[in-house]
Amino acid sequence: MAVASGRVQLVTVRQRSLTVARWRVLWIAFGFAFIALIALLRITYLGMSDHGLRATSLEEALLPPRGEITDRNGVPLARAFPAYALWFNPQAMGEGGAPLVHAPREVAAKLKAIFPDLDEKRVAAQFAAGRQGYIRRRVLPEEANLVQDIGELALEMPMENDRHYPQGSMGAHVLGYVAADGRGRVGMEQVLDEHLRDPATRGTPVALSIDVRVQGALEDELRRGMKLNDAQGAAGIVLDVDTGEVLALASLPEFDPNKIDARGQSLMFNRVTNQVYELGSTFKPITVAAAIDAGVIRDLGKRYDASPVQVGRFTIRDSHDLGASLNPIETLIHSSNTVSARIADELGPERLRRTMIDLGMNERPYIEIPARGFPLWPGKKWPRLTNMTVGFGHSIAVTPLHLASAYAALVNGGIWRPATLQKLGAGEAPKGRRVFKASTSSRMRQLLRAISVYGTGRNANAPGYRVGGKTGSAEKPGANGYRKSAVVSTFAAAFPMDRPRYVVIAMLDEPRGTIASSYQRTAAWNAAPIVGRLIPRIGPLIGVRPDDTRDVDISDIRPLIPEAAGE
Repeated sequence: MAVASGRVQLVTVRQRSLTVARWRVLWIAFGFAFIALIALLRITYLGMSDHGLRATSLEEALLPPRGEITDRNGVPLARAFPAYALWFNPQAMGEGGAPLVHAPREVAAKLKAIFPDLDEKRVAAQFAAGRQGYIRRRVLPEEANLVQDIGELALEMPMENDRHYPQGSMGAHVLGYVAADGRGRVGMEQVLDEHLRDPATRGTPVALSIDVRVQGALEDELRRGMKLNDAQGAAGIVLDVDTGEVLALASLPEFDPNKIDARGQSLMFNRVTNQVYELGSTFKPITVAAAIDAGVIRDLGKRYDASPVQVGRFTIRDSHDLGASLNPIETLIHSSNTVSARIADELGPERLRRTMIDLGMNERPYIEIPARGFPLWPGKKWPRLTNMTVGFGHSIAVTPLHLASAYAALVNGGIWRPATLQKLGAGEAPKGRRVFKASTSSRMRQLLRAISVYGTGRNANAPGYRVGGKTGSAEKPGANGYRKSAVVSTFAAAFPMDRPRYVVIAMLDEPRGTIASSYQRTAAWNAAPIVGRLIPRIGPLIGVRPDDTRDVDISDIRPLIPEAAGE
């Protein structure tokens, strides 16, 4: 009986062990099933949300710390790369130890020999004070080796991720720069800051509308114009008339985003988008277009009195005698203030003001970068004198970008569109708003072409490119009225005028009369030649080749142009 009882107990123990084992297997199976369910739910969640697009930690580690910016053709404009920095650590020798083995001045002098632009006195003072901090960012490997040879432990060279601009100072006002805190400043670096830092997007380069070939040519010709005419500064833009894309935007003098110092900070002001100017006679075609659109000018042969205009105690005059009367074509060709004022007076302040508003002249320019100047706008009610002076580009101050967008509307069929620095795909151009009738735009293409053939724009008339445009030379305002010794010279152009594709603006700030400009300070002698040299350089690059067999037809207005009588 004892043996039977023992067998029963043994069977019972085995059954219990088997039951426990089975439960354990079940629990393990339940555990795996639960984990699989969680994983499945997670996969489903990631698949149905944008979180699935985010990079893993390993992928993030392989991504650049900041996204790349390219031009419209994929040429790199800004990219991140690892680089050495030079850091002074006064605690490198331990607590209580001298920070440097050699004298501060001696070490600073050795660093000056490696980095010629180093502020030796400032660095020596930093060493003497035992003040830790950067001595220099962006140290080349060969320079790092030379620093190591100095033999100072306090001169540390940590490896950091740096922002590099392969094109140097080219397009600096478009790009901006990245500050020491890793945040973008001033230009598209600031606009795109979050996008460029986001792991989900920073792996894909951002393409701007800029074309580095056009940008380089624009900067080169503006720089040349500045030197030839001893100007304080220059500004220019190349704009696609149908999309609003900016192919080039330059403000000179420029800064180098690779090296931001006190001088660089002083040059960051953008003359194209942030500085407002009275752009003078470049507004006259806008006034004429508004008058044609409103039916005020029906006959281009109509003669207007060209004598001085007396309004109260003010007198509007031309720069020189242009004869007793002028028709609207002669008014633009010879750039008459008096007739432009009379046309604006006949048009009336409400209609001219409405045109300027439709062209965005009363608001900050439309573009992505944050540096956008507010126009000096005459206000809600324009007195008669104000309306007349606006008609020839005074009493209103806008940016060169305002002018570029307005000229695009003048020649593209009458549609105003905002400018953009983002590359647009096919069909992505904004619809815009109609400002001028298509017939008015067609007429303005003829008139602008006539100015370049017979008028003040002759020096911009690049053979084969059918350039049309208008000069503008305006005295700069000062504390006691206009400064006769300081002018802003501008040429606003479009090409080719038989099928306009691009607007080009070139402006010189306070040019002087030099031998290069026959000692003249007006736009016909300094800004127009810049455009005349630029267009043949960029035309073939952007799909416009010279063709002497084509042109806009001006046969119907040629009889009204005395200068064309001998043709």
